[in-house]
Amino acid sequence: MENTSFEKALVQNQKGFSLIEILIALTLLAVAGTFVVGRFMDTLNEGQVKSTKIQMNGLDARLKEFRRKCGFYPTTEQGLESLMTKPTGGRECKDYPANGFIDGESVPKDPWDNDFIYESDGKTFNIYSYGPDGEAGGEGTDSDIYLKAGKGGAAAGGGSGAEAGAEAPAAE
Repeated sequence: MENTSFEKALVQNQKGFSLIEILIALTLLAVAGTFVVGRFMDTLNEGQVKSTKIQMNGLDARLKEFRRKCGFYPTTEQGLESLMTKPTGGRECKDYPANGFIDGESVPKDPWDNDFIYESDGKTFNIYSYGPDGEAGGEGTDSDIYLKAGKGGAAAGGGSGAEAGAEAPAAE
């Protein structure tokens, strides 16, 4: 008997949260969530830019291997596809390997599923991505990402890393 009267007293003494208290709590959670989502999006963008740089450095290594075997870089017209199949136009590569320089069915794309832009005169080259917006130019997180800064790929440091937001177009 004592238990039931205790339970009745407990139920009668409990107070619920008011609507204003619930709304204040939800507002605070929403504000905190905004900061968390903003930080997550910044981290996601940083990861995509780093992934782009890694992919461009991989293509840089394959292009250097192409030059070592063939004596020249593929031209802009031959494109990055020449790393997969022997180029048919322009200069001929006599020592082109049967399996090409890249495994797979297609040239890798940037993290935003766009093709990398490749420009070369056969002596120098540059690779770049238009970044998240997929358009030339852009500022901040929409900046273009270059393997080598400056025109014609003649960057100091030999393309050891990508430059986000480089302003000059890659090659003429």
